[in-house]
Amino acid sequence: MYLMPPGIVKAYIMLRIKCPWCGERDQTEFRCGGQAHIARPANPAQADDREWANYLFYRDNPQGLHRERWVHAWGCRQWFNVARDTVTHEILQVYAMGESATSALPAEGSAGHAPGSVAVKPQ
Repeated sequence: MYLMPPGIVKAYIMLRIKCPWCGERDQTEFRCGGQAHIARPANPAQADDREWANYLFYRDNPQGLHRERWVHAWGCRQWFNVARDTVTHEILQVYAMGESATSALPAEGSAGHAPGSVAVKPQ
């Protein structure tokens, strides 16, 4: 059994995600589908193994702004994109698939504030 060092408090964060179709809900209703806006190889028939490996397996892991795909698994079952700060877990923007992120968002990898849902820490 692993014991936490004295003075360390383990905190859990519950995200409140604003589904574009159903409104704000607990994160337990959603599933993350990974990084958003990944470009498929331009000519799949001519792509080599390295291009396919990069497309299928390699993802960014930034500290700060990250765009992800989410599905409302226990609701409308619609897919949408989320711009989330990976440090604070604050959701900066939620937008439908096919839409682009607004220019009001901070630059990639930096923290900032914009409309959307927020992380809620338990009391």
